[in-house]
Amino acid sequence: MSEGYTVAVVGAGLVGERLVAELRRRNFPLKELRVLARSARTAVLDGETFEVGVAEPEAFEGVDIALFAGTEGEKGAAVQLAREATARGAIVIDNGSDFRLEPDVPLVVPEVNADAAREHDGIVANGNCSTIQMVVTLAPIARQFGLKKVVVSTYQAVSGAGRSGVEALENGQGDAFPKPIAGNAIPLIGGIGEDGYTSEERKMKLESRKILGLPDLEVHATAVRIPVHTGHSESIYIETEKEATLEGVLKALRSAPGVTFSGDANDFPTPLETAGEPGVFVGRVRVSGNAIEYWCVSDNLLKGAATNAVQIAETLVGAKV
Repeated sequence: MSEGYTVAVVGAGLVGERLVAELRRRNFPLKELRVLARSARTAVLDGETFEVGVAEPEAFEGVDIALFAGTEGEKGAAVQLAREATARGAIVIDNGSDFRLEPDVPLVVPEVNADAAREHDGIVANGNCSTIQMVVTLAPIARQFGLKKVVVSTYQAVSGAGRSGVEALENGQGDAFPKPIAGNAIPLIGGIGEDGYTSEERKMKLESRKILGLPDLEVHATAVRIPVHTGHSESIYIETEKEATLEGVLKALRSAPGVTFSGDANDFPTPLETAGEPGVFVGRVRVSGNAIEYWCVSDNLLKGAATNAVQIAETLVGAKV
């Protein structure tokens, strides 16, 4: 479409605002941009004023791509409206978890498995924020050395819980977290299953397997919320099939799309300095035989959500869907 595409952003919260910003920043070919939410209102998103429409089936008439910001569950917009949007000809890119593990729904991180996006049946799933940044770094190592085991501990920002999480950190209000977050670390993100793992930890395991195309990959995750506004950090330990060298690992990471690695052993990324940046940042790389350890940081609202979703849309546009 030389004249551009009609895109709907469903949700006017933190992720919805970042979606609008990324569509503009990346110069996505827009014919029309609609913002939809539960109620009609005027809203300012990334400095731009929108007349927000009601997210209902009829609002998707004429929409080419619908970006759902990610409210999950049976009361969430994606469950209620995604199929309504596809029935009207839209392709849905969903930031939530409702469709990620459905067999007929591709789960896509473009740096890793862009081709999977073209196999959609109307819906493409955006990965979990902590999963996305991890697999961007795992993929080049897997291609070079093979993967046997991944052990990851996350240090996740409060913005991953939405505006309520930010408010809990800034003024101590609300019940976004099970214990006070200011000056604290909470090793509980999501509900705990019978196996003792939280939903966030299960997402990292199951989504990583699907995105990487490694259904038997051993993944152990511990997800922790910390009092940081924006930017998830991860300490990652990998066991590889082939023996690795530091030089080989650094070469793989430096050449990997979407990864920034300075190469200075004394330099390392932090959430504070990478907030607002759309990529994945790596430091503290250590290698011993078949074991690789490193530190990984990314803006959870950008690469962990909005940037990845817009990249998927770009992939679909490139395939002329």
